[in-house]
Amino acid sequence: MITGIKGTRFRRAAAVTVTTGAVLAAGAFGAAPAGAVTTPTIAAAGGYVMNNGTAKTLYTKAADTKRSTGSTTKIMTAKVVLSQPNLNLDAKVTIQKAYSDYIVANTASSAHLIVGDKVTVRQLLYGLMLPSGCDAAYALADKFGSGSTRAARVKSFIGKMNTTARSLGMTNTKFDSFDGIGNGSNYSTPRDLTKLASSAMKSTTFKTVVKTKSYTAKTVTKTGSTRTMAAWTNTNTLLSSYSGTIGVKTGSGPEAKYCLVFAATRNGKTIIGTVLASTSITQRATDATKLLNYGFAK
Repeated sequence: MITGIKGTRFRRAAAVTVTTGAVLAAGAFGAAPAGAVTTPTIAAAGGYVMNNGTAKTLYTKAADTKRSTGSTTKIMTAKVVLSQPNLNLDAKVTIQKAYSDYIVANTASSAHLIVGDKVTVRQLLYGLMLPSGCDAAYALADKFGSGSTRAARVKSFIGKMNTTARSLGMTNTKFDSFDGIGNGSNYSTPRDLTKLASSAMKSTTFKTVVKTKSYTAKTVTKTGSTRTMAAWTNTNTLLSSYSGTIGVKTGSGPEAKYCLVFAATRNGKTIIGTVLASTSITQRATDATKLLNYGFAK
């Protein structure tokens, strides 16, 4: 009986020795340490993610390659407006026929603003960022640009967009439109757009707008009556699908494909990033979700 017990103890000790040796060997050959996170694979041609609190880079994929940005351009449109001195968000802008003609001519995304209506700057920002209204972008550029003609004011506004980009250190960015419908030279990078979004999110108004899922504007008609617009729905599906999402903007186009600048906060930590040239509306959200999960796990 005593011999049997000694044998059992020996076999257990041997097993422990073998197991320990296997673990040590695995460590020697580079096994992933506990808590390691696998870098995600995304369909988007470019991507960048950072910790918004520390500005630490967490993920890159062709992060400095210049690409068409689609309507993510409108983040800069909003930032320029919100940077105006003595800005009155309740100031009214009369919707011009030129804005609706522009939508028709370019088959552009629209907030369906009605010619002759008086719309506040605040409402235009919602129309710009939720349904991605190019008519709202045009109205804001016309309002906040300088010059005696509409063309001059738009050119001036785009100039302000580029000046702001330079001030933010967006060295691989150029804007030639107020809405992302470029004229041959409208581009940025995942890193630059993330930098822009991080700066824009410092504005309380911007942050409030881009995390709003739906907004209904009440405008003043030509006759002075009140018109209740159809509700504007945010094109950023992460607001409903990813817990903690706080913004920021979608973009798409024949050249841009499918883009998304995104941000989310969990447990006091904010992750912000960009994917450019993804393959579909669904895939850009999937790409962003993977990158957010990776960012929070890092």
